Amino acid sequence: MKKRIDWIGKLALICLCLSLLGACATMDDVVRVKEEGSEGTTQVYDVTPDQAWDICKAVFRWEGCDAIEEHRNENYMLTSSGMNFVSWGTVMGAWIKPVAENRTEVTVVTKRRIQTNVFTTLTEGTFHTRFAQAVAIIKKGEKLPRNAPD
Repeated sequence: MKKRIDWIGKLALICLCLSLLGACATMDDVVRVKEEGSEGTTQVYDVTPDQAWDICKAVFRWEGCDAIEEHRNENYMLTSSGMNFVSWGTVMGAWIKPVAENRTEVTVVTKRRIQTNVFTTLTEGTFHTRFAQAVAIIKKGEKLPRNAPD
């Protein structure tokens, strides 16, 4: 009986691992859901598209993201963050769209790498909170700091 229970436990563990691997989100998933319009959070800011571009990069860096993949001609960037003690990591992207002379629409999409993971390393809300902080810094005529402001 004990061998049967051990075997069932191992089978359950294998099935769980396979299902988690099948549920991994990629940067391509971030682009796909943005194009579908099914996910993402959008805000309009009083900055130029160039300022928005620099702010997006700063926010991703402040939040500890990995290398940023820039697609400037298509007006978006992608990045990810690795695993930490509460998350398996996150994949994310930011899209920048001019709406007026000094107004820019910024859309961010974040996805957990493992969909069953409860936490993400950067939420869309946190991104926009940090973005607004950066806008305030720029409006005061200051340079964006290397590290996240308090």
